[in-house]
Amino acid sequence: MRNPKEILKILDVFKALDPNPPTELEYTNAFTLLTAIVLSAQSTDKGVNKATKELFKIADTPQKMLDLGLEGLKGYIKTIGLFNNKAKNIMAMSQILVEKYNGEVPHERLSLEALPGVGRKTANVLLNVWWNEPTIAVDTHVLRVTERLEMCDGHTPLAVEAEMEKILPDEYKRHFNHWLVLFGRYICKAQKPDCKNCPIADFCKSKDKLL
Repeated sequence: MRNPKEILKILDVFKALDPNPPTELEYTNAFTLLTAIVLSAQSTDKGVNKATKELFKIADTPQKMLDLGLEGLKGYIKTIGLFNNKAKNIMAMSQILVEKYNGEVPHERLSLEALPGVGRKTANVLLNVWWNEPTIAVDTHVLRVTERLEMCDGHTPLAVEAEMEKILPDEYKRHFNHWLVLFGRYICKAQKPDCKNCPIADFCKSKDKLL
């Protein structure tokens, strides 16, 4: 693991380039954001946005999602991976939100993680994006980037989250996920990373480095 001060230097580069990185998922409220995050598991944000563009016009609340029905939902998201299982989770989630939370998305982590299809990463993203909380969501991009840059000793989402929680101030936690996701999506890609255009190439000693 790198010296924490060096990790902050790396993040300072990202901060200088993009001080307020956005999620690329499109949403209009807490429910549509939660739904989009659930759909994005093992799928691209671009693919999710394409499917939800029309879906959210008619089903942007839990009750409207229930009114649409399972088969109706599947018709909108069938281009997304694992759509059958995701559709079932979204309908079950919507039912709970209507019955238990009056159609509102709860702010509490434990309540979120108890919803069908919502794990720790999904809860972290929602808390971070919607409520601006300094939560650290770890997906495949974050795992790959932290490993290549030797930012953590751990190699699981929970381990990476725990290590970063200990060393990052809140101001860095707030944008950590989006900095690394966007960097991993467009520069430090799994196959053929774009090292020539990498803003932090000087910090990288990865065996995958292509220069």
